[in-house]
Amino acid sequence: MTQEVRVRFAPSPTGHLHIGGARQALFNYLFARRHNGKFIVRIEDTDQARNIDNATDKLMESMKWLGLDWDESIENGGPYAPYRSSERFDIYAQYVEQLLEENKAYRCYMTSEELEAEREAQIARGEMPKYSGRDRDLTREQQKEYEAKGIKPVVRFRVPDPNKVPSVVIDDVIRGEVNFDTDGIGDFVIARSDGAPTYNFAVVVDDYLMKISHVIRGEEHLSNTPRQALLYDAFGWERPHFAHAPLILNEDRQKMSKREESIMQFVEQYRDYGYLPEGLVNFLALLGWSPGNEEEKFTIDELIERFSLERVSKAPAVFDKDKLAWMNNQYMKEADADRLTDLVIPHMQKEGLLGGSYTEEDREWLKNLVAIYQEQMHYAEEFGSLASLFFQSSIDYDEDASNVLSEAHVPEVMTTLAAQLDHVGAFEAPEIQKAIKATQKETGHKGKKLFMPIRAAVTGQTHGPELPKAIELLGKETVQARLIKASHIQQ
Repeated sequence: MTQEVRVRFAPSPTGHLHIGGARQALFNYLFARRHNGKFIVRIEDTDQARNIDNATDKLMESMKWLGLDWDESIENGGPYAPYRSSERFDIYAQYVEQLLEENKAYRCYMTSEELEAEREAQIARGEMPKYSGRDRDLTREQQKEYEAKGIKPVVRFRVPDPNKVPSVVIDDVIRGEVNFDTDGIGDFVIARSDGAPTYNFAVVVDDYLMKISHVIRGEEHLSNTPRQALLYDAFGWERPHFAHAPLILNEDRQKMSKREESIMQFVEQYRDYGYLPEGLVNFLALLGWSPGNEEEKFTIDELIERFSLERVSKAPAVFDKDKLAWMNNQYMKEADADRLTDLVIPHMQKEGLLGGSYTEEDREWLKNLVAIYQEQMHYAEEFGSLASLFFQSSIDYDEDASNVLSEAHVPEVMTTLAAQLDHVGAFEAPEIQKAIKATQKETGHKGKKLFMPIRAAVTGQTHGPELPKAIELLGKETVQARLIKASHIQQ
């Protein structure tokens, strides 16, 4: 690729980083790094009414958590600063004025009430609603009359005559050639009555001045593209390469709404639930992009090496939350035990299972407990339910455990093991294993007849983590009490 690759992620500070936005940022990041280009983060905050305090900080924090770094942004600046749209209003005003002077834009004095009435009339006639062009050719005297009434105009772009330019053709890297009828666009607003630029105008000016080579974004932005393309053409600027990734659908194959309750929508939620960023990144990369084979697990460096826009699908991507849980589990299995323990601790504290201040001994115990559930964990928040038996003051038996403990030989196994455990030195897994072995020798019971009752007695379940390690972590006093309880179950 001879042209320098410069791509941008330009979120609006209107809330947390949405999953769709995170995928958009990731695709831009991977593409930039793949081609030794620049990844720019720009904040699109022209719509001041929708902006939320601290939203920008949260957006940046979420991207950092995902492991995405950038070359230019509001944080570290760059050659095309400022990178916040609200600080570029003087720049936009110059280009609005240029289009006015070249008669490629004009002032429109229609009130919101007039526009709504016009829209309703068009719908009643069965027409596609669009601005009629009433103020396209006002004289200066007519403009002064409106201004004398205190009406502040918006500025509209003069869309080319459909007879001369019947369509706007977009050569999309992902979707191929996409055609839009010029007649259906209508003269659109580029500056509001207070002088603030609209999104479609500001994004074109910013992308051109910042030398953005590729605009990679979601399919929902495709409808904006003809307006932006017309602005590029009006200024005589070369258009960037457009690439629109597929929509993300829920499991019912419906467009995912930000009010969707069945799926966590925001990156912060996954962080707070104790997902690993590399698991979420791997999952997001596969939402619409394919490596071309059956591989599913990639490091970020492998994704950079393999990523291409040509392998991004046109078809919608389905957000499979079970697949995400599975994917994250693959990374949980490989994670360092200390790292997982740090993820688990806040959840243990929130559930009241670990105090606000804890000793190093407490932490080491928890680390050993995390290790025996590491293979099962999909995310840190579920650890409390997985390991609940270690935090119960009394034991409850599930149905299978109750059935096992009703067998005639169980009291003998319980009392014998309790006696053997009385004689162990260090209450640790190797010594506990020896005690179980001695119980087998003394009672003659082995295999399921031995291990199943012991597990049922101390855990309340017939399946679970490695038995000697589980007994060690439960502690001698708790285990002895549970063995004694189980030995009297038949009485």
